[in-house]
Amino acid sequence: MAVAQWIALLLSGVFAGALAGLLGIGGGTVMVPILLALGYEPIQAVATSSLAIIINSLSGSWQNWRMGYLDPERVLWLGLPAVVMVQLGVLLASSLSPQLLLIAFAILLAVNIFLVGLRKQLASQETPTAESQKVNPKLARVLTGAIAGFMAGLLGVGGGVIMVPLQMLLLGDPIKRAIQTSLGVVVMTAIASTIGHATQGNVIWIAGLILGAGGALSARLSSRTLPKLPDQLVSLLFRGLLVVLILYTLWKAFQYQAT
Repeated sequence: MAVAQWIALLLSGVFAGALAGLLGIGGGTVMVPILLALGYEPIQAVATSSLAIIINSLSGSWQNWRMGYLDPERVLWLGLPAVVMVQLGVLLASSLSPQLLLIAFAILLAVNIFLVGLRKQLASQETPTAESQKVNPKLARVLTGAIAGFMAGLLGVGGGVIMVPLQMLLLGDPIKRAIQTSLGVVVMTAIASTIGHATQGNVIWIAGLILGAGGALSARLSSRTLPKLPDQLVSLLFRGLLVVLILYTLWKAFQYQAT
């Protein structure tokens, strides 16, 4: 691996780790397109992203634990069903063509734009929604974790992009608590996803470790910043980033079609 590629991976990890702490995501929405740009196959990008997510989400969660913002019971209720469903996502990812996998990833990014808007709307509410009060909290956590776990195994994301708005919608959790809980669950889904992909031979270990190392420090720092940062600013910047990543991922998908 060339030195320039090492540096690109390290800097990319720093950026993804910052998103992990600020948004409660593992950073896969950024790391998968970056790995594609560096020449990795789609299934390798998805699998290697999961490895890097372990490191940066663990760093952010440790910082949340030290600050007293992490609730282990909430994490387990979401994390256990997520870990089970991760393996189904891994199996499906390994069976899809590179083009279909990239299109599925682009669709997830597009859904995220809607979810960010929904999250912003929910965050502006001072009390839980009427819908969230009608849902059994344990059932809602199991459902949320299961959906997030499947997405983590299939597309190399930690699952936080799904978990945060669902926690707010179904459980009435405030946005910052949802982010902090989500990041703890992401540790579990990323470990399960990496194990599943490793058995399929999809993980590029050195690249994943470099990405994760870059994200570890920035995830910790951004976790400290989260309580002070305006939610509107974060949402706006994240939406713009998603639009760019959607266009790039679709472009890569059609390159596979052309070949």
